[in-house]
Amino acid sequence: MTIQWYPGHMAKATRELEEYIKRVDVVVELADARIPEASRNPVLNEVLSGRPKVIAMMKKDMADDVVTKEWQQHFSQNGESVVLVNAKHNQGVSKLVQEVKRLAKPRMEALQKKGIQNRAIRAMIVGIPNVGKSTLINRLVGKNQADTGDKPGVTKGNRWLKVGKQMEVLDTPGILWPKFEDPEVGYKLAITGAIKDERLVFQDVVLYLIQQLHKRYPEALEARYKLSQLPEEGVEIFEAIGRKRGCLIAGGDVDFDKAAEIVLRDFRSQKLGSCSLEAPMDSY
Repeated sequence: MTIQWYPGHMAKATRELEEYIKRVDVVVELADARIPEASRNPVLNEVLSGRPKVIAMMKKDMADDVVTKEWQQHFSQNGESVVLVNAKHNQGVSKLVQEVKRLAKPRMEALQKKGIQNRAIRAMIVGIPNVGKSTLINRLVGKNQADTGDKPGVTKGNRWLKVGKQMEVLDTPGILWPKFEDPEVGYKLAITGAIKDERLVFQDVVLYLIQQLHKRYPEALEARYKLSQLPEEGVEIFEAIGRKRGCLIAGGDVDFDKAAEIVLRDFRSQKLGSCSLEAPMDSY
């Protein structure tokens, strides 16, 4: 199965970013720490080029610490600025603000030479749906200015918000891109909640998740579902989980839809631990 999802409002939002970029000093690109590469919208690189950028690796508490540090080093070696953030618990937020100020400094000094004094730094916050933009913005602003939720598509439009007296941030809707060249990207986005669940075939998505966990965190599957010995094939593991959890239909067959919902819910709620679904070395 190939997952594709690009509603019309995302095309409109992408066009609007092309206009807003002319007004901003720094771009803050949010990426999901569990899938740092898959969660970066390639269209944004074209639209937002020409402005200094910092990558905020969000939900760092939900990702594997060791793998996250590998990603941080990987991006840094490529000349990209990176800050690790857990906005829910206000971790890394102040460091992100300091990095935005550092990146904006040359532009602000140039404006001052032109006689433009005391203008607030303007930062645009961009990323895919459900990556944590609204939670981050509420931390930055200090109150609930942005709607939050665990489903994609909560933010509907662009708006400027003040962060103290020295900074303004532009809250933008989550944007996906027209086509996922690699089918695995679609699966990863679906697993982490960037694509609305009602658009998914849960069995396909969760089979991919089980295969990734089998490869990267087999002990997590064994412990969570009390499997003394993991089968070799993903489908067999899927079936074993369903039987352990009593997801059965008439005749004793496994209800894979019900089992899929359980596994996906367990992953998203960290009952399988802090897991990363991709690592820099995967590309080599």
